[in-house]
Amino acid sequence: MDLRIHKDLEGLSLEAAQIFFELACKKEKSAPPFTVALSGGSTPRTLYRILASEPYGKKIPWGDVQLFFGDERCVEPKHPDSNYRMVFDTLVSRVDIPGENIHRMEGELEPASAAARYEEYLKKFFGERGLVDEATGMPVFDLVLLGLGDDGHTLSLFPGTRALAEEKRLVKENFVESLLSWRLTLTLPVVNAASTVVFLVSGEAKAKVLKELVTGARGSAPYPAGRVRPVTGRLIWLVDKEAARLLCERK
Repeated sequence: MDLRIHKDLEGLSLEAAQIFFELACKKEKSAPPFTVALSGGSTPRTLYRILASEPYGKKIPWGDVQLFFGDERCVEPKHPDSNYRMVFDTLVSRVDIPGENIHRMEGELEPASAAARYEEYLKKFFGERGLVDEATGMPVFDLVLLGLGDDGHTLSLFPGTRALAEEKRLVKENFVESLLSWRLTLTLPVVNAASTVVFLVSGEAKAKVLKELVTGARGSAPYPAGRVRPVTGRLIWLVDKEAARLLCERK
């Protein structure tokens, strides 16, 4: 585990922005576009604000960036709970990125239909550009951004939910009993096929689960986030001191 501890959320978000910037600029002009699966929730808001500000807002080649979503709530795109709306308000509306480069999940549709439509869209987009792992058939994202819930979930892959067992589907509708709601989510095989995966973890509420993930304390029953293990890509954990406080305790 490449674990990098920062003073606060601002610090870890600044490093995440630099990783985003370096990967986006690393692409050659003749190369396929830079593909990113974005995380929802509260933690990445700071990252998106930084990406939309100087120097990144002007220096990132936004015309070559293709933004996808790792998960979505089953709501209208203008709903306050929509991940798309959060990303639009904090990032998309503030940078010069073409509208056709934004690929949202259609949370307003019936969940199974929305998941199937996004899966087919991913297959077409990545397949036409040769951005597919030959062994697994999975799309290969350049970057996947993830968060961590205090119950160990990431994306909308919650403990005990059916989407965790999915091995073939790219996108799955997932009913979360604890929230009594449907979500749309990329599956673990897609995440694990990515070239770079970055977790953003902030806050004291994440300390217990982060310690268990780092130490392997949950043994044969890992949290969903613990099942993120890129096959050939990099896995980076950017955490703040509050989230890492139990890792720093003396034994």
